[in-house]
Amino acid sequence: MADATPPSPPSAASPSFDEVFCGLLPRLYRRAVMLAGSRQSAEDVVHDAYLKLAARPQRFLAHPEPYAYAFTAVLNVARDAHRKDRRQVLVDAMEGMEEVGAGGARGGGGAGSGVDPASWDGGMERRHAEWEAVRMLSRLSHRQAGIVILVDLDGYTIDQAAQIMKVHRGTAARHRRRALDKLRGFLVESEHGRAGR
Repeated sequence: MADATPPSPPSAASPSFDEVFCGLLPRLYRRAVMLAGSRQSAEDVVHDAYLKLAARPQRFLAHPEPYAYAFTAVLNVARDAHRKDRRQVLVDAMEGMEEVGAGGARGGGGAGSGVDPASWDGGMERRHAEWEAVRMLSRLSHRQAGIVILVDLDGYTIDQAAQIMKVHRGTAARHRRRALDKLRGFLVESEHGRAGR
């Protein structure tokens, strides 16, 4: 005799762990590249963060800001990987060129993106700026890079970034100030290098 009860429809009210995490993937990958220094390392970092979060999905789903929770996991995994390797790898400009060629024109301008097609350079200027940002952020500590990413790229306040990274507000502000001072120094160093050619 067949069961008369129809199957219950999936709950549209609450998204699953995978749906929420996958919605954050593009943003997490971009931030992981800045922390890890290369696309391959970033993929490993995001994958490991996924596994950590998937072990307790209810905590992730119950958090008021899932991106902040996931970013903290990505930051912790990147820091742990760095400690394990005991070295930072700077992004080689040629490696970046190969990755863009292999990765296609993701994230660049083009048709439908609001960029003037006559002035669009295939996304090379943007990619160059991203490589430079990755190179410079890789010279900071993970905590400094994390604060800069949260405040200056993701738009969180110092208070919010401190809460996300579980540090005192003054500590977060000090890390950001030191990071920005270092970044300014790198820019001056880079300008002097170009002028000396």
